[in-house]
Amino acid sequence: MNRASKIFWPMLVKPKDAVIKQTEQLSRSQKLLTELGLIKSGSNGTYQIMPIAQRSLDKCINLVQQNMVEAGGQKITLPVLTSTALWKKSGRLEGDISEFYMVRDRSGKQFLMSPVSVWTIREYFLLNAISFQTHEEAVTAMLATAAPISYRQLPLRLYQIGPKFRDELKSRFGMMRAKEFLMKDMYTFDLSQETAKDTYDIITKAYDRFFQQLEVPFVKVNAETGIMGGSLSHEYHYISSVGEDTLVKCESCGFAGNAEVFHQSSNCPNCQKADNLSQVHGVEVAHTFLLGDKYSKPLGATFLNTSGKPQSLIMGCYGIGLSRVLAASLEVLSTDQELRWPKLLAPYDVCVIGPKQGSKEQTLAERVEYNLLEHLGDICGSDEVLHDDRKDLTIGKRLLDGKRLGHPFIIVAGAKSVLPEDPRLELHSSDGNKMELNLNEALQMVNQYVSQKKHLINIRMSTKEEEQTNRQQKVGHTL
Repeated sequence: MNRASKIFWPMLVKPKDAVIKQTEQLSRSQKLLTELGLIKSGSNGTYQIMPIAQRSLDKCINLVQQNMVEAGGQKITLPVLTSTALWKKSGRLEGDISEFYMVRDRSGKQFLMSPVSVWTIREYFLLNAISFQTHEEAVTAMLATAAPISYRQLPLRLYQIGPKFRDELKSRFGMMRAKEFLMKDMYTFDLSQETAKDTYDIITKAYDRFFQQLEVPFVKVNAETGIMGGSLSHEYHYISSVGEDTLVKCESCGFAGNAEVFHQSSNCPNCQKADNLSQVHGVEVAHTFLLGDKYSKPLGATFLNTSGKPQSLIMGCYGIGLSRVLAASLEVLSTDQELRWPKLLAPYDVCVIGPKQGSKEQTLAERVEYNLLEHLGDICGSDEVLHDDRKDLTIGKRLLDGKRLGHPFIIVAGAKSVLPEDPRLELHSSDGNKMELNLNEALQMVNQYVSQKKHLINIRMSTKEEEQTNRQQKVGHTL
């Protein structure tokens, strides 16, 4: 059982009449997470994640991993440092790398620190920078130096989760635009454009499921592929006023795209309806790309085809900004005063508040409190229950903290819980509702919530996707 009194939770305490001079524009999520002691600024553009927020981030990581494994992914770890010699081979070292951190070892060799390119559409054309990811060169070189790969081993879908770095000129909005952040990046390798397209469909469907599971409204945007011609690219955005991408969305068919691509169009490129496009701001949280042989060819990553001859691997890359997903989802869902979490990312399912120390109902109410905790542990699992045992504080103060933290449910065992006739618990839900319920009714509410979470977790591939995966797995045996 988690006890609030033992959790490191360094809330900011402001003097009552203090005037705080605002030196930068803060996003809603940044302000709340910082004030509530869930994150702390380490230095300009970097953040320390405290235990409560870390629980949520870990849940995000686990959910992504479940989806990646279901889509055939295998987890690896690549070094944070990538030799600039590999970037020179792929041609990317000649681009604009001013936002990348570079280091030298004592022998003078240069390395890039897990860089991430987040280019605008205009930059796609001007700089020939086609990738959102970080380790295309490193993972491709790894396969190029491995033992000969047979067509029977394909497709390969390799992913990792780790820190990435970008020397932001102006860091802002907390973890949504930081100099260091956590990311999941996947690199896929196929034997042909056709099977690479199958892989692309499978991975993007896994992304679709992940964002559906979070229940935060998102837009899947058709992104410009630039000089890649027939290749595919999609971006996933959360709609928010602090978003730095301008998107156009068709109110008729739901098509969405980057405004820089469709700025001269008044008709929807998909359904052709006129004057039905609206502009919104988006926070990019994920990006998918079909790369072809852009990296495999210059770096010599091949497989042996059915004739035993080497042939270039066909690649795709797929990224999700995990810490950005967490911050952006809170930005979209929260109010100005209280956090709101996606069901599957809430640090705890329920918070229990008992009587204040020294109150006249303390002895009897604590019996109700501990009985409630035992039942909730059976329903949610004890790790999903937070016991606010800071009994030196009033119920009201603890309730205020719990509401600001956005717990899905807060259950109070106070004076009404020990009434001789019809004892009642107070149940506060994160949607603002307050109910007075008996023990069984309160437990039933929590049980329904846990069932909803299980339903979201258990979203699986459609039959069509399963058939597509099975077809790819068999392709090596049918060639």
